Amino acid sequence: MRKTFLFMDTIYNKVDSKGRVSLPADYRAIVKELGTEIVCYRSLVSPCIEGCAEDLLEKLAAEIEDSNDFFSQTQDDLTNLIFGDAKRFSFDSTGRIVLSDKLLSHANITDMAVFVGKGRKFQIWNPENWAVEEKRIRAEVLKKRPVLNWNKTGEKN
Repeated sequence: MRKTFLFMDTIYNKVDSKGRVSLPADYRAIVKELGTEIVCYRSLVSPCIEGCAEDLLEKLAAEIEDSNDFFSQTQDDLTNLIFGDAKRFSFDSTGRIVLSDKLLSHANITDMAVFVGKGRKFQIWNPENWAVEEKRIRAEVLKKRPVLNWNKTGEKN
């Protein structure tokens, strides 16, 4: 059985003038253990950067192909926006990655970034924008009070 790796925590790191930012140590450990690289792309729905291990994008590619006609506009749009935008990042000896100007501009990141774990993926935000988004999320969840239906084995029904 394959061990599950989850990106967790909220971590603030400085970004230097060349766009270099330290990937959180826990995130680097996951990437090293999986023997892969980090892939980042502009979020489709938020002003942030999405990041994950490459295997998650492989699963996403398969899901998009299975869920849409191969020549459909939906498939073209999704693959253009995700895979046409995605870039592999390896970290240097000090644990830093160099984010492109396109990614930094999309997320409005300048001298500080916040890494937000989301399980199989993570996001990189401008700290001020993240504070607003986190407040919105907390209010929405409190209002809706979601319920998970788990059976006795711990699997979702």
